[in-house]
Amino acid sequence: METMIEHNGMLAVLYIVASVLFILSLGGLSHPETSRRGNWFGIIGMALAVGATFFHPQVTPQSAGVLIAMLVLGGAIGSVVAAKIAMTAMPQLVAGFHSFVGLAAVCEGINSYVAGMGLAGAEQVIHNTEVFIGVFIGAITFTGSVVAFGKLQGIVRSKPLLLPGRHLINLLAALASLYCGTLFFTAADAAQGMTPLLVMTGFAFFLGWHLVMCIGGADMPVVVSMLNSYSGWAAAATGFLLNNDLLIITGALVGSSGAILSYIMCKAMNRSLISVIFGGFGAQEGKAAAPGAARAGEVVAISVEEVSNLLKEARSVVVIPGYGMAVARAQHPIKEIADKLRTRNANVRFAIHPVAGRLPGHMNVLLAEADVPYDIVMEMDEINPDFPDTDVALVIGANDIVNPGALEDPSSPIYGMPVLETWKAKTTVVLKRSMAAGYAGVDNPLFYKENTRMLFGDAKKSVDAILAQLQ
Repeated sequence: METMIEHNGMLAVLYIVASVLFILSLGGLSHPETSRRGNWFGIIGMALAVGATFFHPQVTPQSAGVLIAMLVLGGAIGSVVAAKIAMTAMPQLVAGFHSFVGLAAVCEGINSYVAGMGLAGAEQVIHNTEVFIGVFIGAITFTGSVVAFGKLQGIVRSKPLLLPGRHLINLLAALASLYCGTLFFTAADAAQGMTPLLVMTGFAFFLGWHLVMCIGGADMPVVVSMLNSYSGWAAAATGFLLNNDLLIITGALVGSSGAILSYIMCKAMNRSLISVIFGGFGAQEGKAAAPGAARAGEVVAISVEEVSNLLKEARSVVVIPGYGMAVARAQHPIKEIADKLRTRNANVRFAIHPVAGRLPGHMNVLLAEADVPYDIVMEMDEINPDFPDTDVALVIGANDIVNPGALEDPSSPIYGMPVLETWKAKTTVVLKRSMAAGYAGVDNPLFYKENTRMLFGDAKKSVDAILAQLQ
């Protein structure tokens, strides 16, 4: 008995410390300068959380061996994935991990229902409620994350699946799940309740698949963030099932932070969160120009030598990185160019849009990887007023986030979305492979502005050539 009390006391202490560290981790990750410290808080907190498991009263020497084996296996798989994954594949990696959280919630919910078949009265109602909610959210998270992974990886077309009556289909699936819930809660015995639980799981799997299939590529950053929130709530529901306070706290932190981030991103895109969740935007899949995005002017190409001369003469330069820079892995030579220009007393800054790339903070991480100083990395609201006084705006692989149609063309699908106003600079140089539209599927009038010059080609090769000219 004393040993059990000691174990419970140690478990509670470790859970409290781990919870505090997770909260400090989120606080640290809110700013680039403290992000490294935030990561360490999270790592230490997770290590304590895993270690605390061995103090659980139900962990025996035999089960501890199984836990250690799973830790070694999971750690080995995670190490291989972390070593091989490229930064450009980070969004789909996150989506893939979310699917595991959802599937774990489904399996744990069904297993917990089987284990609790002997419960009765209020205890049974509470337990079954936790099972139903956990399995429902987990199933949606699993299939939704799988589809998001497929779209980001290019396995599934990013074009939304616009079935006739798609909103009615979603509503019917949700109502069918609720009907299964009534059968589940009113079942004569636990064995009879298993069938509606499994049928509801099937409907939830379909609902998760269809919801994300209906969402276009332009909204994928928000989708990944929302799936992050779903996985958090699924984990919290699992925590209630397992009577695990730390899992409840961690799940709530992930769920709420994911929801807040989704709201912030939707605000940055001038989009309604509801319209994103129920999909239909981004139907052109980034290939055809949408109505209202008519070309106004001619494209003017520029050479590497001309770009270098512009930069040499510029006193103020703003670099706007986009997903194209991430794909080309051009952040390191870009940093060297910035250093060269700063030695010439040029004011060089980097402008980051809240939804640049396919994951929030994608560009910030890439620039931090290249050791770009934090104090010259500016957010959209900070840098936009300075564009009229900027000599050269260097757009590297960005498209939709610098589209003036968002402010000037009411017929554009992205109209109203706040963007980086690069066209107000004296000269805007766009590094791009071709004239293809961005992920939102709309043509970009920026390319035809009188003060815009296009440098076509691979971003890495172009940037390397510019660096060589500057040297």
